Amino acid sequence: MSRDNSTFEWSDQDRRAVDVIRALAMDAVEEAGSGHPGTAMSLAPAAYLLFQRFLRHDPTDPHWAGRDRFVLSCGHSSLTLYIQLYLSGYPMTLDDLKALRKWGSLTPGHPEHGHTAGVETTTGPLGQGIANAVGMAMAARRERGLFDPDAPQGRSPFDHTIWAFASDGDIEEGISHEASALAAHQRLGNLVLLYDDNHISIEDDTAIALSEDVRARYEAYGWDVHHVDWTQGGDYEENVAALAAAFAAAKAETSRPSFIALRTIIGWPAPNKKNTGKIHGSALGAEEVAATKRVLGMDPAEPFHVPEDVLAHARGVSDRGRADHAEWSRAFDAWRSAHPERAAEYDRISSRTAPDGWEGALPEFEAGNDIATRAASGEILAALAPVLPELWGGSADLAESNNTTMKGEPSFIPEEFQTKEFPGHRYGRTLHFGVREHAMGAICNGIALHGGTRPYGGTFLIFSDYMRPAVRLAALMKLPVTYVWTHDSIGLGEDGPTHQPVEHLWALRAIPGLDVVRPADANETAVAWRTVLRHTDRPAGLALTRQKLPTLERGGEFASAEGVAKGGYVLADADGGQPEVIIIATGSEVQLALEARTALQAEGTPTRVVSMPCVEWFEQQTDAYRQEVLPPGVRARVSVEAGVALGWRGYVGDAGESVSLEHFGASADYRTLFLQFGITAERVVAAAKASLIKARVHGAGRGETTGN
Repeated sequence: MSRDNSTFEWSDQDRRAVDVIRALAMDAVEEAGSGHPGTAMSLAPAAYLLFQRFLRHDPTDPHWAGRDRFVLSCGHSSLTLYIQLYLSGYPMTLDDLKALRKWGSLTPGHPEHGHTAGVETTTGPLGQGIANAVGMAMAARRERGLFDPDAPQGRSPFDHTIWAFASDGDIEEGISHEASALAAHQRLGNLVLLYDDNHISIEDDTAIALSEDVRARYEAYGWDVHHVDWTQGGDYEENVAALAAAFAAAKAETSRPSFIALRTIIGWPAPNKKNTGKIHGSALGAEEVAATKRVLGMDPAEPFHVPEDVLAHARGVSDRGRADHAEWSRAFDAWRSAHPERAAEYDRISSRTAPDGWEGALPEFEAGNDIATRAASGEILAALAPVLPELWGGSADLAESNNTTMKGEPSFIPEEFQTKEFPGHRYGRTLHFGVREHAMGAICNGIALHGGTRPYGGTFLIFSDYMRPAVRLAALMKLPVTYVWTHDSIGLGEDGPTHQPVEHLWALRAIPGLDVVRPADANETAVAWRTVLRHTDRPAGLALTRQKLPTLERGGEFASAEGVAKGGYVLADADGGQPEVIIIATGSEVQLALEARTALQAEGTPTRVVSMPCVEWFEQQTDAYRQEVLPPGVRARVSVEAGVALGWRGYVGDAGESVSLEHFGASADYRTLFLQFGITAERVVAAAKASLIKARVHGAGRGETTGN
């Protein structure tokens, strides 16, 4: 890398500001009694340089649509971000830094999206932030394609850069490989990743576990790779001009993502603990803090000291940010005037407001036809494509199985990588994640975080395990991401137990804020999609069948599928409306519940069937509604789901029974599996009779008199 740095200026006030950052990092962790000071100290020049000179942001308007995005993937070094927010003039005070990691503060241990202004994503689980940044870069390109595709490069109000900082831990996590490989394949020239190559983690020298050539790895992916070594020559010299040149070159590279490997010494310049694992994740201690401040020329007796002139100098970035914002607004207003229809659509999509009448596009499925819910979902997506341009997504190499490809929509892919099966272009709509489930989940989070467009990602339900950390973070951040999880039970058949989810439904239901929806037929699937898309404040997973299911005749014996929106509803009531036993079922097992109801009622047992596609939605209903569906006085209950019973025990009660699968599956056709494992209507009938006896329903269990 060669670049003329002769015009670069780094003033004495800039140097003092960097030293203040180091002191604040030490003081904040010392005050908290725990934390990660070392990286915040050694990354101080890089973070300050980025926020002061390269990041396009306006501290007076953290949600400015034209801003660059900054992702601190190494979220343990939260002070790297918090101190920049304070110095730049965001709504962050010195008292907030003093309250690091304390109850109710704006400075929790790891940055939390929606909690602190200027924090673009919740980070901490390492590697997630890298994938979030990739998603943001993809979303920015998709947004440009929707609203301003013909503008020259760099001339559109939708052009901006995604910057991310990562640590050795981020690089080691497998998700970083998945996301970084895809970022290069997508030619994301709006993405810049700085790698803090300090050779230290909690277990001290990373040589104990890391020996790969990380730069060569990123070169092999196809990234634009830069190297800045502050240890070159044996002495430690923070050559900020060299880093500035790397930032400038990376920003100028628009045909591929850029990777900057910055060699630092963690905890610089702490005289005794720098370059050790001790300074990575714990307070320095009063003596080391004092010694470090003396090295910096500061008074050890003055904690949290920020000279007024240094703060005023750093706050100058706010004026520059407002000027950049004003310049962008002029370009944005000109675009609006030139494209009023696109502007109206932008306003709608950016506010996550659905268009009028969009629900009318949802298909209605004819009763009597057998169709897998995954296939029904595919038809629903195709129908929604023309009316919801903000909805886009794809699959982790399972498009045909997941039915996630909107018919006729081009793939989101650089033109040189389009295929005969999947033609497309860089502004396309169908996403291809490859066999990268974990990255898919976190990339979808990044797309949602960027704002406006709504992503979905598909794989088999069993492989939700690979993406669970990202799903959990989507729930934590309340992001409207939709997961299309197909092959939802042993009903997938011959692929066997490695592919048959057993514990997954209840494991996913255990995540607070995640809606898990398992529809019983095609029309339940349509209402499920509609309900999911009405929500803008939480993620949802659709658990869909491989096998075909009957489409129920609604409006007579069977209630409307509209009840899906309430999570659980009376699908088929008991004769006379007063049930003696209630069968609660989801997905493909609803048809077994209906068959059992027919048999039980033929024997004189009034039986109600409740379809419960989404426990989370049901729990949000009023007590009155829930008691109407599941009357407390009816103690005889049976749950039916081809997975572990676990949470169903709370619904069936002490007299209830569960028809479930408390072991792994096997390889055979699905009909054989359901029969061999007792997931049958006959088993449901037997369970109902057992529950009636336990509930002491009059006449339950009484045999017939045969005579002498």
